Amino acid sequence: MKRGLTGHYESIAIAGETIRAFVPLPLPPEPPLEIDARRQQLLERATLALGRLDSVMLLLPQPELFLYSYIRREAVLSSQIEGTQSTLGQLLLFELEEAPGVPLDDVVEVSNCVAALEHGLKRLREGFPLSNRLIREMHAVLLQRGRGSDKAPGEFRRSQNWIGGTRPGNAHFVPPPPAHAEPCMAALERFLHDENNPYPVLVKAALALAQFETIHPFLEGNGRIGRLLIAFVLHHDQLLTQPLLYLSLYFKQHRAEYYRLLDVVRAEGDWEAWLDFFLEGVEQTAANAVDTAKRLLSLFQQDEQTIQQSGRSACTTLRVFQALRERPLVTLKQVCDRAALSFPAAAKSMDALVSLGIAREVTGRKRDRVFAYQQYLDILNEGTEPL
Repeated sequence: MKRGLTGHYESIAIAGETIRAFVPLPLPPEPPLEIDARRQQLLERATLALGRLDSVMLLLPQPELFLYSYIRREAVLSSQIEGTQSTLGQLLLFELEEAPGVPLDDVVEVSNCVAALEHGLKRLREGFPLSNRLIREMHAVLLQRGRGSDKAPGEFRRSQNWIGGTRPGNAHFVPPPPAHAEPCMAALERFLHDENNPYPVLVKAALALAQFETIHPFLEGNGRIGRLLIAFVLHHDQLLTQPLLYLSLYFKQHRAEYYRLLDVVRAEGDWEAWLDFFLEGVEQTAANAVDTAKRLLSLFQQDEQTIQQSGRSACTTLRVFQALRERPLVTLKQVCDRAALSFPAAAKSMDALVSLGIAREVTGRKRDRVFAYQQYLDILNEGTEPL
């Protein structure tokens, strides 16, 4: 349905130019969304896919291990959409502080994204509400160091920003003037907690993301925070017990359509086209996450069996293997700490894993060696090639 413009333009003067900045109407859309039979089916399929994702987490012996790696994969993808070239392997090496040659600016940015995500999860688990305060806290962590650290971390903007172009005068889109950023975000927060909201959680998440992208409340980092908001809405509203739905790969693969549909929402009020796109992404992403979890589970079981059949030191080798499952890129010192083994015992068991084709040494050095659980990383790396 085309409702026409979903807000109004305000003229503002910047550097001698008169700019038209867009101020969105508060949610929910008026008239209400049209949920026809086809859209209802899309919604049901997406909800079912999320249910499967929640269920498969219960199959994993240690779901927090999957969450650890999956969060890092999401941070890499979300940052790639913003133009970084860092890989998952580089991020894991950076976290080991053993990363010669890693592009520092890019990997710091991705590491900040992990920290912001983990901060938000910790706060939600402590019972802190999904709120503008939490969003600002996560933003402060996201921009704590590296690029953007001078762009008012943790604060809604007090100056004009724009999307595309070299200045507001030739921009593709100009978000609300700074005086509107905080009131627009307050209205979005009310929508997220409105008990009279007529829409299911998935629809609410779709509307919230589009509205957040339109408000663009920060000077930097809006895309990354907006994409995290989806997982947090689904987790906070108990559609997912673990915040495991991250749409960055889908948005990366359909970048042009993502931005086009946001424009269509603003200019024509076609929330339904955006919702269809979003729900298809949820279904695909949840199905892919289930597939990834099952493949990892199968890999762990297969490799465990290989180790058990390998001989007398299988018990110690399994302890080292467990350390590799927890961190698919590790130093021997970390293995000693995690598996409570002496250095010689850890080194001998790691060599056994290398000879079995399970682990791989990645530095080529004699000292301070780093080992990778390569097949695990290969599964996680699918789709994370830099743009």
